[in-house]
Amino acid sequence: MKRSQFWDHTILVLGALFMLVPVVYALMTSSHDAVSIYKHGLQLTPGGHFTDTYKQVLTEAGGFTKSVTGLTMLWNSLILGLGFAIGKIVISMLAAYAIVYFRFPLGTFFFWIIFSTLLLPLEVRILPSYEIVQGLGMANTYTGLIVPLIASATGTFYFRQFFKSVPDELVEAARIDGAGPLKFFIDILVPLSKTMIAAIFIIMFVFGWNQYLWPTLITTDESLFTLVRGMKQILQVWIGAQIPDTNQAMALAVLAMLPPVLIVVIFQSWFVKGLVESEK
Repeated sequence: MKRSQFWDHTILVLGALFMLVPVVYALMTSSHDAVSIYKHGLQLTPGGHFTDTYKQVLTEAGGFTKSVTGLTMLWNSLILGLGFAIGKIVISMLAAYAIVYFRFPLGTFFFWIIFSTLLLPLEVRILPSYEIVQGLGMANTYTGLIVPLIASATGTFYFRQFFKSVPDELVEAARIDGAGPLKFFIDILVPLSKTMIAAIFIIMFVFGWNQYLWPTLITTDESLFTLVRGMKQILQVWIGAQIPDTNQAMALAVLAMLPPVLIVVIFQSWFVKGLVESEK
């Protein structure tokens, strides 16, 4: 190995270790009891309550109403992540398809209007979004949790660029074979876009899974709490002499990391291909 390669690998290994330190802290701390953590702080050594802690957070009802379990919050996070990712992909693909393949007045102008919404993140438009969702009676529902977040300028931009790289000869061949707009989209563009779909799915799933602000605002029913929301809820029970269950919060943090990590590992090769390939 050359000297330059040695230093490159050293920097990468150190960076990986630095990123793993918080994960190790959370995993080791979750194996201790709440009193030990309160006395001695975060731990880097394993404790004797690993199985008990994870069994408790997954199966025992907790929260202020004592009616929600970790499995419920895990399910809610999964619904939010999948609904968020799938909804964004469908809407983005349809919008990009219309912009690229349908000639209508001001099409390019409307695309840049959509793209300009990247300058307006959720935090900027959260009050009007909440007012609309509340007015439609969608608060404390999965619909209200997912639908307001679906519109995606980022996904529309990526799929637009992808569709523009599809050869015109393919479009002409499909037209000669009698394929209509819907058949061309479903039978040709969707299969061609599978690597791009995988890349966008990973990005959107992780982003939706880690949502905290919007679920906190739109859900007050504990049965709809997500894992990220549940961690915060555990640490808010500091009432009187009660010690917060930091070990349970750390266990939920570890559980919250697993699905995004699995998604990235499973679709890693498709993710890279979807972002870098240009030939069809």
